[in-house]
Amino acid sequence: MSSFTDSNFVKKLSELNNTQQSIQTLSLWLIHHRKHSKTITQVWLRELQKVRPSMRLIYMYLANDVIQNSKKKGPEFTRDFATVMTDAFASATKDAEEKVKKSVDRILNIWQERGVYSKNTIDKIKSGTGNQIIHKSALQDITERRKKKIEEYIPTYKKAISDIAAEINLKRGRDKKKVEEYVPVNKVKDPQPVDAAPPNKKKKKEEMLSLREEIELMSKDDTSGPPDAEELVKRLSDLEHSASSDAAVREKIAALPPEVSDVNHLAKIHDKESGVILSRKVEDACILLSEYNFRLNAELEERKMVGKMLKDFIACQKEQLMSAEKKIEEYKKRLDKVTEVRGELESHIKNLPDFDLLPRLTGGLAPLPSAGDLFNMQDGRH
Repeated sequence: MSSFTDSNFVKKLSELNNTQQSIQTLSLWLIHHRKHSKTITQVWLRELQKVRPSMRLIYMYLANDVIQNSKKKGPEFTRDFATVMTDAFASATKDAEEKVKKSVDRILNIWQERGVYSKNTIDKIKSGTGNQIIHKSALQDITERRKKKIEEYIPTYKKAISDIAAEINLKRGRDKKKVEEYVPVNKVKDPQPVDAAPPNKKKKKEEMLSLREEIELMSKDDTSGPPDAEELVKRLSDLEHSASSDAAVREKIAALPPEVSDVNHLAKIHDKESGVILSRKVEDACILLSEYNFRLNAELEERKMVGKMLKDFIACQKEQLMSAEKKIEEYKKRLDKVTEVRGELESHIKNLPDFDLLPRLTGGLAPLPSAGDLFNMQDGRH
C-alpha cells in the first residue's frame, strides 16, 4: 500500500468516481493512514470546495464510508471530520440540485441515527454554526480526559516526588556529626540481608514467563473450532499498525526533557514558577506515557490472542496433515495392490497362446454337410 502524501491523496481524489468499489478502495487507504487524519480532512475539504457540484456528493459518500468504518480503529476521523463538516455541508449543498441536497441531508441523518454525532452537532452543522461548537466541544473533551488521566496517574507520581524531596532535604539537614557516625559496610556484623537480595531477584526473574510460554500454557478451546484463516490474516495485518510500531509516539517519548525522569533536577528548583513548569512537564509526560502504556498493554493482549489463534491454527493444520498422510498411505497400499494385479494380469496374457500362429486345420478337410444333406442321407437309408 502506497505511502501517504498530500499529492498522492489529491491524485486519488481526482480518480474517484461514483462507484462503491472506487469509494471503498480509497476509504480503506485513508483508514490505513489514519495517523494523518487531520491532514486528510483538511485536504478533503479543500478539494471538495474545488470540484464541480456533481462530485461533491461523492466526496460526502467517501467521508461517510471513512467515518463509519474507522470507528473500530479509533476516533481520529470522527473527531477531525467534525471540525470541517460545517464548511463541507455548506459547499456540498451550494448551487446543488434538490436531489443532491436530500442525499447530503440523508447522510447527516444517518450519522445522527447511528450515534456517530449527536443531534445537537448535526443541527449545528446544518445551521452553519457547527465549527465553533464542535471545536469547543473537542477542546472540552480533551480537557476532561486530560484531567481524568492526571487524577489517575499524578497522585502516585507526586507522592514519589514528595518522598524524594523529603529525603533530599533530610540529607541536606544532616550535620557533620551525623555523617561521622556513618558505619562502613565492611564493619557491619550481619551482612546477611545484603546477600539475601540477589536470590529473590533471581527467583522473581525465573517466575516471569515469556509471551511464547504464556501462549503455550493457554488451553485449547475445542468448542469454538479452528480459527478462520481470513480473520487470522486480518488480525496479523492489524498488528503491523500497533502501538509498538508507532514511531511518532516513540519519538515524542525519546524527546521528553531529562528533568521529568531524573529526580536530581528537583534540587535545581528554587522558586514556585520553576516548580509549576516542571510539574506541567511531568503531567504531560505522565499522560503521554500512560496512554502509550495502555496501548502497549492492549497490543500485548492482542498478540496473546493472535498467538493462541496461530497455535490452534497450526495444530489444526498438523492434524489435517496427519490425516492427509494417512490417506496417502492407504491409497499407496491400494495402488500397490492394483499394480500387483496388473502385473499378474499382464503375465497371464503373455502366457496365453497366439491364435494367429496356430496352423489352419480346416484348409484340407471337406466341408460339413448341410441340413438338407443330412435329411437326404436319412431318406436314402430308409
